[in-house]
Amino acid sequence: MSPIELTMEKIRTGQVVKVNANMVTAQIDGQIIQNEVAYIKRGEERLKAEVIRVRHNQAEMQVYESTQGLKAGDTVEFTHELLSVKLGPGLLGQIFDGLQNPLPALAQKCGFFLKRGVYLEALPDDTQWDFTPLVNPGEKVLAGSWLGFVPEKIFKHYTLVPFALSGSLEVVKIVSPGKYNLKQAVAQLKDSSGILHDVFLQQSWPVKIPIGAYVEKLRPTEPLVTKIRLIDSLFPVNRGGTYCIPGPFGAGKTVLQQLTSRHAEVDVVIIAACGERAGEVVETLKTFPGLTDPRTHKPLIDRTVIICNTSSMPVAARESSVYTAVTIAEYYRQMGLNVLLLADSTSRWAQAMREMSGRLEEIPGEEAFPAYLESRIASFYERAGVVKLHAGVTGSVTIGGAVSPAGGNFEEPVTQATLKVVGAFHGLSRERSDARRYPAIDPLISWSKYSGFVDPETKEKCRAILYRSNEISQMMKVIGEEGTSLKDYIEYLKGDFFDFVYLQQNAFDPVDEATVRERQVYLLEFICRILDAEFSLEDKPAALHFFQTLRQLIRTWNSVEYNSQEFKKIESEILMLLETKKIKEDK
Repeated sequence: MSPIELTMEKIRTGQVVKVNANMVTAQIDGQIIQNEVAYIKRGEERLKAEVIRVRHNQAEMQVYESTQGLKAGDTVEFTHELLSVKLGPGLLGQIFDGLQNPLPALAQKCGFFLKRGVYLEALPDDTQWDFTPLVNPGEKVLAGSWLGFVPEKIFKHYTLVPFALSGSLEVVKIVSPGKYNLKQAVAQLKDSSGILHDVFLQQSWPVKIPIGAYVEKLRPTEPLVTKIRLIDSLFPVNRGGTYCIPGPFGAGKTVLQQLTSRHAEVDVVIIAACGERAGEVVETLKTFPGLTDPRTHKPLIDRTVIICNTSSMPVAARESSVYTAVTIAEYYRQMGLNVLLLADSTSRWAQAMREMSGRLEEIPGEEAFPAYLESRIASFYERAGVVKLHAGVTGSVTIGGAVSPAGGNFEEPVTQATLKVVGAFHGLSRERSDARRYPAIDPLISWSKYSGFVDPETKEKCRAILYRSNEISQMMKVIGEEGTSLKDYIEYLKGDFFDFVYLQQNAFDPVDEATVRERQVYLLEFICRILDAEFSLEDKPAALHFFQTLRQLIRTWNSVEYNSQEFKKIESEILMLLETKKIKEDK
């Protein structure tokens, strides 16, 4: 019998024998399993913990709460259950902590300061959901098959055959259309052994085990349009792919992720604030409920789940927040939806692993991180992907992780371990953020393994212009502008012009903050014709004036609605300016 299905007639108890910060060692006579959930009793408090290592009759546990006041002899209750989350209707629009406690309800119960040892139901049991069946008695189903659906916000939330069941199952009973709560069974299934299983609108699943109830995993081929030109055109991400955003503090990682969550062409967004500063988390919590979804014109929070874990919370909870987020993402993927998971930041999670590894007295790796750092990070990103479901449709989970290397050093272990497994690297640079060139993704060091919707030749040509412009810029810092030829100076201006009018976007402009795919293609082709052209420019001041005028015109053009009268008027002005400089010929 698997650990997921294992049950016990009574809760087993043990005694605390050692307390080392948030790692507690307990002694027990009897069976213990890895990753088992336990509760440490301290007066009226029950502190949640997870077994991370078993040695003989001792279990070493990481505690998800403050361990202040714990002492040897305190009672530990072992549940024989893995750390799990509740999956069902009502998740969308919620704000949870790493253990899936609804934070607004927790604040209402505990007041301004949250008390330790208080755990609430993730989903309200008494809410009535309007259930519509999709199967009939006698039909054969598999784990993950759709049995019916209830409306949740803007989606159909499908009731799924429990993922823990295996083999072919027969539908014995299915309820008629009507209103049901999470405690009422809506179906009954019979497995090959003749055992009957009740199915509810919700189910539980261990967060550290990937959900595998699908036909096959497919290669990510369809571009994920984020509406950020620099990403979509030069360093694209595919649906079901992975990417990382490493960068120094204050370079714009959080703002970039928030823009992506608002405008990316996905169905559901999961935000995992993993160990970030409380100020940033509070800003996210205040901002999101008031934002309007540009696609549906309804509140953005209606298709968002926020998993909130600040740096002031116990470090063990950082790990649970990452796994809780990816499990919820996989759950909505099982409904044929495209899900985007944004983790900010995985460096805090790695720091938590380093802290626990030190307390376990494990042999340290580079910079004292555990030797299994790479495999843990890889196993997290490997849960992304496109899958074909039993219903014949596909669903996807795209994972984007922010990395916060100390001092912006991309050679540190967490960044390097992440780069080995992701499909795209969007490296933020301090120089670009200090120069107010946003998004601060450095096009000279970033890369992507995905194709996107821009042809490879155009991407290579654009990057070559940026590389050449940077070379001339570095040369000019040594020999000065007067030592540069007019031809080289024009090439430098072309690269700077391309950066300014295409790669940079104004997040405060309602039009320029998000560029649709059709406009990106049109604008890039238009700008490439300018970059390919040769101009009749007398000297360097004339070249500088020409490109500054052109730059300002196109920057204004970017802030005008696509294909509007104003858009066409400014385009005519740009073409007239280009004609006055006697474009000789395209190369």
